[in-house]
Amino acid sequence: MNPQVLRRFIFLMIILIVFGGLSVLVFGQFFQQEPGDYNTRRGDQLLSAGDYDEALRQFDLALEEMPDHRGALMGRALVFIQTERYEDALGELDYLINFLNRNLEADDATGRGALAAAYANRGTIRDRMGQYQEALDDYVKALSTDAKVVEGPGVIHKILYDSDRVSTVRDRAIYLHEQLQLPEEERVLRIPELDARQRMHKP
Repeated sequence: MNPQVLRRFIFLMIILIVFGGLSVLVFGQFFQQEPGDYNTRRGDQLLSAGDYDEALRQFDLALEEMPDHRGALMGRALVFIQTERYEDALGELDYLINFLNRNLEADDATGRGALAAAYANRGTIRDRMGQYQEALDDYVKALSTDAKVVEGPGVIHKILYDSDRVSTVRDRAIYLHEQLQLPEEERVLRIPELDARQRMHKP
């Protein structure tokens, strides 16, 4: 066989394989996603960028397309937490926790992670509102539901963001438990510079 023809054939095959792979990725990304997923991903990007109004709008669009979309419900709660609308965040998380508890048996494995994250986030809000026993109860529920999801940032995240000092759910739960055993006048339940390092959890 002519070497030039063989090279041309191999070159064409490589182009077809690359084009086919990209087509599968694009098709999967845009045409095989679940209703509400696109707007939820967009909302999550905007939330990370600090554009809370537009993030909330995207999560609302996702919920119009798919009522009870757990990612969109969690996204709305995180917007409310970041903007210190704690009562709205509690309402959103209460609804999400009840929904997930009702549907956990029929859900895939990520439903358990979403439930743990919802408990952890609700605990953080209650912590900030001074409801320490309720916060501790939520932290314990988060850890007993899926401790891995709420264990804190991994090694890569710590290196990139210098987050060694992030307070994990387990750390905070142990601290609250110890403090709540002390006489009320001896308790130190709020240390603002440390409390500010509590991270929000996403499933």
